Amino acid sequence: MRIALFGDIHANLEALEAVLEDAREQHCSDYVCLGDVVGYNANPAECLEIVREMNCPVVKGNHDEDAAGDHSLETMNPTAATALMWTREQLTPEQRLWLRKLRIVRQVADFTVVHSTLDQPTNWNYVTNRFDAMSNFSYQFTQVCFHGHTHVPRVYIKDSKVHEVAAESVVVEPGAKYFINAGSVGQPRDGDWRSCYAIYDIESRLIVFRRVEYDLAKTQRKILESGLPPMLAERLADGR
Repeated sequence: MRIALFGDIHANLEALEAVLEDAREQHCSDYVCLGDVVGYNANPAECLEIVREMNCPVVKGNHDEDAAGDHSLETMNPTAATALMWTREQLTPEQRLWLRKLRIVRQVADFTVVHSTLDQPTNWNYVTNRFDAMSNFSYQFTQVCFHGHTHVPRVYIKDSKVHEVAAESVVVEPGAKYFINAGSVGQPRDGDWRSCYAIYDIESRLIVFRRVEYDLAKTQRKILESGLPPMLAERLADGR
């Protein structure tokens, strides 16, 4: 079983289609979405329908929650808030209900998935270093947990201590725990504009990260044509 772990799509249709095509070429048999299907980019409804029709396990992200609700966004970053208000207008009531019903944490096969962290999953805390990851491990009851939220691929391992290794490939070894950020499909923030996702081969216990090019210019053009803030198009090219 080869499982594609993908998340932080953020309504980037071109990136999502490229990642799913790559996953098929890599002979992935199963798919798991790590949340934030919508937000920031210009195709929230289309991306939502693709993920929903896949009928794969999905966990809720903070942008999914905000797009599904009617609450005020005044405390949010103004650019993100503008994009979310626009996103709410693009989704049908039924699509917003689907987002609202998504679970926060799920176990799939022998691993766990969450958008942010297991210790306080609805607080949407960010894990940016091994000290942040320490709190999560206390609540992690499977050997491996995949997450997203920061848009940066990372691998944290707890054995005799908590440490970080390069997000390239990792073999799941007995006696250790792994907290793994699969990166972002639709808005990477590690300086590489290409989409990022992870593949977990259950039999070989191998996790590899994939970077996939997509039609960046088309995505940027649609953002500008939709009236969304121009910086959302500009940042995609910088991977920030």
